Amino acid sequence: MSGSIEADLDRPIWVALTTKQAHLGYGEALARRYHPDVAPFAALARETPAAYQTLLQLLLPHEQAVLLSNESTGPIDGLQKTDVGVIHQMIARHRDAGSADDHEVSRLGDADVKDMLDLVQKTKPGPFGKRTREMGNYIGIRERGRLIAMAGERMCVDGYVEISAVCVDEDYRGNGLAGRLVKVLRREIGQRGATPFLHVFSDNISAIGLYERLGFELRRTFHLIRVAHADSLSTSVPKSI
Repeated sequence: MSGSIEADLDRPIWVALTTKQAHLGYGEALARRYHPDVAPFAALARETPAAYQTLLQLLLPHEQAVLLSNESTGPIDGLQKTDVGVIHQMIARHRDAGSADDHEVSRLGDADVKDMLDLVQKTKPGPFGKRTREMGNYIGIRERGRLIAMAGERMCVDGYVEISAVCVDEDYRGNGLAGRLVKVLRREIGQRGATPFLHVFSDNISAIGLYERLGFELRRTFHLIRVAHADSLSTSVPKSI
């Protein structure tokens, strides 16, 4: 990919919300967000007080949103802004020459949403709502009908597709299921002529190690920022993205 195209990864939420995934969100020229039941992510055209104020207008009094921040800004009137942590953006630049074991891997659709939400509730892989699966392809592994592992595609920009929601039921961890699913998605994304990328908290050492073994490398870092109305109650964000 050319450097100019890869630059879209410096603002993946904004680019996704203004191009390929515009139908999954709403907003104005300065700020946009996904529909709350799709994802909690939002983005600004530029990190300015005016853009933050526009984003604030897109949030109901009880709502919050999270965004990837490139730079530090001062306090914004009426806005509660919290630095949640440092995010590693990782990318698999090279086509995987190895095989991807898709044995017993199934496609997940509307009929699987309840099982997907149940698995997310148990494993806490990061934000996942009733409509998150509309962001891309999701795959899973079942054991005796029970969904025990899942992974899928989230943000999509020209030439790049994000892998996300990688999770395995606690009873089945240590069997390589997460790696299997990521390999299948990586192969399929590559077959479409795109490059896979992902986001992970910098202190999630085990996940970073897995992704490195799967051929992902650090591209850059962000700060994950939570924003809400200044008078709203602060709530936690899962330590995963």
